[in-house]
Amino acid sequence: MTPAERFHDVYEECYPRVLAYATSLVGRQVGEDITSETFTVAWRRIHDDVPHPGLPWLLGVARNLVREMRRRDALRYLLAAEEAQRVAQGAQDRAGDVAAMVTDRHVALQALAGLSESDRELLTLVAWHGLSTKEAAQVLKCTGAALAVRLYRARRRLEKALEAAQTADPCEAAPARAVGITRPHSEGAPA
Repeated sequence: MTPAERFHDVYEECYPRVLAYATSLVGRQVGEDITSETFTVAWRRIHDDVPHPGLPWLLGVARNLVREMRRRDALRYLLAAEEAQRVAQGAQDRAGDVAAMVTDRHVALQALAGLSESDRELLTLVAWHGLSTKEAAQVLKCTGAALAVRLYRARRRLEKALEAAQTADPCEAAPARAVGITRPHSEGAPA
């Protein structure tokens, strides 16, 4: 198989998931740019560095590109996040009482936002991006055992944050279902 054929196969197989991952980190427009840069790196390194399967490696490249971009644009990123939060708060104040599912989703996202960046990234890699623990370990460049411990602890912290939100307002009884994060029933269950 030629490098061009290998790249084509990797691109066809992985592009949607790399785009989804990048978009979840930085939004659609910048996510598309990160995805393009990721595949540019893959094209240059297809012969020597891209393993099979390529998805964990590609997500690792995308993750590094996002981190590099955030370091470069830290102040602008923080200002945009503050503005988005201000706008969301203003909209929430004007909206009054909203449908239960929207409230549940808000509580779940709020609980998720209260976690550390590394916990959020780990949980979303597994829960929203569908990576196995082995693949997530490759993206985060750690061992499978270390990832399993980190995942267990992140799930417990999320569970506590959700329970605290539910205790604060019993009407908000199912926030996790609204965003696709289920409470783990066993240590090996997906987040």
